[in-house]
Amino acid sequence: MHLRNRHGSHVDPVPFVVVVGLSFMILLSFGPLYGQALGLSLDLAIALSTVLFAVTAVAAFYRHVWTFRPETTGTVPSAVRAERLFYLIPILAAALVALAVPLVVG
Repeated sequence: MHLRNRHGSHVDPVPFVVVVGLSFMILLSFGPLYGQALGLSLDLAIALSTVLFAVTAVAAFYRHVWTFRPETTGTVPSAVRAERLFYLIPILAAALVALAVPLVVG
């Protein structure tokens, strides 16, 4: 996948793909379940989750591809980026558990 920003520079697609993949997983896994728990029909809940996913994908493209400046990549040391990533892993795991709890308990 060859992505270019608004200035024509090549952009690494991995952050964009990760954000879109995670949003797809979360919104289309939990969205219809929560929609039905709130009283929506299954068709409407899936449609609403799909619309939210599309909005998230467009926002991720804008943030991680369109407005990304490759010259700023070296400004944050890789050790700091790795540390942020390792802090993010338990936060995402806790968020998934928190999303599942109301569905299991209720």
